[in-house]
Amino acid sequence: MRYLGNKTNLLNFIQQVIKKHDIQGQTFADLFAGTGSVGDYFKGEYTVLSNDYMYFSKVISEAKLLNSEKPKFDSFVKRYGKTPFQWLNEREYTPNDGYFVYNNYTPRAERMYLTEENALKIDGMRLDIEELFQEGVISKAEYSYLLASLLESVTKVSNTSGTYQAFFKFWESRALKKFTIMPLEMKDSLSVSKDNRCFNKNTNKLVREISGDIAYIDPPYTITQYTNSYHVLETISRYDNPELFGKTGRRVKREFSGYSNKSTAYYEFEDLFRQINFTHVLVSYSNQSIVPLDELVDLARRFAVDGIVEVETNEYREYSTNNSSMKGEGKKLQEVIIYFKKNLETNKSPLNYAGSKDDVIPRIFKLLPKHVTTFVDAMGGAFNVGANATALNKVVYNEYHPFVFEMMQMIVNTPADELIRNVEQIVSRYSLEKKGKEAFNRLRDHYNNEEQTPINLYTLNIYSFQNILRFNQAKKYNTPIGNNEFNEGYKDRITRFVTRAPEVEMRLGSYSAINFNEYDDDTVFYFDPPYLVTTAGYNDGKRGFDGWDAEQEASLLKYLTELDSAGKKFMLSNVLEHKGKTNHLLMEWIQYHGFNVNTIGETGIKYPRREILVTNYNTFER
Repeated sequence: MRYLGNKTNLLNFIQQVIKKHDIQGQTFADLFAGTGSVGDYFKGEYTVLSNDYMYFSKVISEAKLLNSEKPKFDSFVKRYGKTPFQWLNEREYTPNDGYFVYNNYTPRAERMYLTEENALKIDGMRLDIEELFQEGVISKAEYSYLLASLLESVTKVSNTSGTYQAFFKFWESRALKKFTIMPLEMKDSLSVSKDNRCFNKNTNKLVREISGDIAYIDPPYTITQYTNSYHVLETISRYDNPELFGKTGRRVKREFSGYSNKSTAYYEFEDLFRQINFTHVLVSYSNQSIVPLDELVDLARRFAVDGIVEVETNEYREYSTNNSSMKGEGKKLQEVIIYFKKNLETNKSPLNYAGSKDDVIPRIFKLLPKHVTTFVDAMGGAFNVGANATALNKVVYNEYHPFVFEMMQMIVNTPADELIRNVEQIVSRYSLEKKGKEAFNRLRDHYNNEEQTPINLYTLNIYSFQNILRFNQAKKYNTPIGNNEFNEGYKDRITRFVTRAPEVEMRLGSYSAINFNEYDDDTVFYFDPPYLVTTAGYNDGKRGFDGWDAEQEASLLKYLTELDSAGKKFMLSNVLEHKGKTNHLLMEWIQYHGFNVNTIGETGIKYPRREILVTNYNTFER
């Protein structure tokens, strides 16, 4: 099939990159599958997940990935004594009003994509293939293969230059040939995985749902929209009687790719790199693409392990389209593969603090907008969420509790080995150990009466009962000893705890003191308040600091309403119901403003609790 960006000539190059970097795995995702050539090539080595937002592409991928070889159609041959290709080519068809191709893509509709004779056969065969499947004469894999064969055969008699953006005003010789359905060419393999799956989704939505080892990304390079270039094949495959418009008969309802838009392509990549849940990522791109190559590589570094990105080059032929605005100004097209290992770790904060969100962070981040310049962790606590957010400019940590703020400031600004050494010195000086009440109390007295430093409090917190941070009204720390110690797990968390954003801003004070108008509209403000319908050590008002009550809840909701009115984006973690209690303030506020409610976690058996994330934006709308 003549197809823009077909990777048949690059298959060996892709294989060489995989071997060069010793990329291992069992699952291979072809996320912009096109004609399915990449998935077909690798189907003997991996379980393949294939995707394309064009439905006709899904059909072709299914034909190749559900079959290890060309189907033999045993049931069909047993019934009819011949192959379905012979049977279909011998059939005679009579025009009727339901033949969509005949009535819309031929001179009958003043369009010259196909001759009336060929369109008639295409319509008839398309409906026969559907009927054979519905009758159970052919299997799903055979159905996909037959339909893909029909689509491939249509391209052999289409009166176009290769795509369907326009048709010739004269009949090219190939278009006058008699239509014949021929078997689709595909690679034979010993077997195919029963877990191979083919999707027909927006790739950026799909990557929030799947995971695996290797992801191959081959997005559009130019402003040419595939939904316009292949609309005829899309309609034949769907056969959904769509509403058409214009001289070229394009589908009225169609999805445009953000990757083919100069103003959105960069943000599409940002979102894809942030959300992709595969260990190894390979991106085919070129030096003539919408997003400059150096910018794309720099973006990939933000999401790569240790910021390491490899660029493998390969000279490649240039392809032609009807839209030449993205040509390389005389430069020879150079195809590259960008390779990096995705940083998939969630680094848990070294500070144990009630209400931390480390267990639901991946689900929170799935709901981020496509473009994030700054991430404001407005009620930062242990900084689990903000530190793991990959914002392109910076992350802001804001915390009202001065002692928590000082500890997190120390953790963020102190080199890991130095921080570990400082804690070890205090542990040694006071002979701290599990359940060592006397030693613990000596350090606690020293902290309260002589040296109220963050490092002393942090060490106390490590050994304290359930890591509760409790003070009396005189701001004296009074948590008792617990069953904890400074072990290798703590040291590992200190070592691994690195903020993802290039810059960190630390702010002490209430969220309400944040002037959200100082931030651009691509800033995301995240709020994780104490939950009104639950009781915990950090919101009961008995820890030497203010608790959380209905008045505090109402003030937060008022602030969020103002933030929303200013056109800013927010995320709010909360719980609507717990142990028979309902947060009516929150529920009514959400319903009135029409905000989005997303479930991010469910815990508890006796008293189940559904944790939600409220957002005031739709991820796939900018």
